Amino acid sequence: MSTLRRLILTAAVSLLAACATTKAPPAPPAVATPAPAATPARAGPAANDNLNAVAWTQTAVEHDLVYREVYRQASEKLLLALKDRNWDALPRDARKNRPRGLKPAVIVDIDETVLDNSPYQARLVRDGKSFDEYSWSQWCREKAAKALPGALEFTRFAARHGVTVFYLSNRAQDLNEATLDNLRAVGFPLSADETVFLGLGTVVEGCEQVGSEKGCRRELVGRRHRVLLQLGDQLGDFVDVLANTPQGRRDAVAGYLDWFGERWFVLPNPTYGSWEPALFNNEWSKPESARRLEKRENLRY
Repeated sequence: MSTLRRLILTAAVSLLAACATTKAPPAPPAVATPAPAATPARAGPAANDNLNAVAWTQTAVEHDLVYREVYRQASEKLLLALKDRNWDALPRDARKNRPRGLKPAVIVDIDETVLDNSPYQARLVRDGKSFDEYSWSQWCREKAAKALPGALEFTRFAARHGVTVFYLSNRAQDLNEATLDNLRAVGFPLSADETVFLGLGTVVEGCEQVGSEKGCRRELVGRRHRVLLQLGDQLGDFVDVLANTPQGRRDAVAGYLDWFGERWFVLPNPTYGSWEPALFNNEWSKPESARRLEKRENLRY
């Protein structure tokens, strides 16, 4: 091999070796694509112990069916009671005279018995508030409560058969006119010959009123009328409950169990009532969390 060819070969080998050991230039750094901004989660409504009760009251077909069933059965019993001159639906301690020969009457509660106040309860749920006298008074003055299913039919049925309908309510006296206007506008029968609306604060001569109990007002009706039926959504609509505890409430009706469905008719109200404070010793001053805990402790597992 000539010297020239040897030099060319050596140069070529050196060039190939250099190419093999030379590193490729690093790739340019990747540019990170920014993640889209997260959409803040929409906060749900605050928990409210009354939500299910109000929703059931306003939307469940079962609610309306129960009311219609109760009022239909009451209408049937009304006819039987009219025929029986000794029939009387006043609790025994409220009857101070003989009922035989007296004019017939029925006693009904107003709120959640004949008038539907669930829109007021729904507002409380929506606004995260609890019952207070001012907001309740404002609702009553709207005169917007509608008749509950079956209530108009029953009271009109009673009136057509010569039975006076008395409305016993624990609405405050300053709501008397608004309440009467609401009842009248909806179409409930209001006798022009007698004072048939007996609200809280009604004075009954010779009877000592106990708190908001309705005993004296029932006695007042009974002085001139034979009471055929009583209808309401609270135990106090039928008999005075002097010890508002679970046991005290059972004791109050223990002697009248066979009257329910015959002379006394109870309508469902899961949204409020004296049953609730009975579970926490009637101490509304306790924090809501403490009241809730005591209610839970009354559950049976």
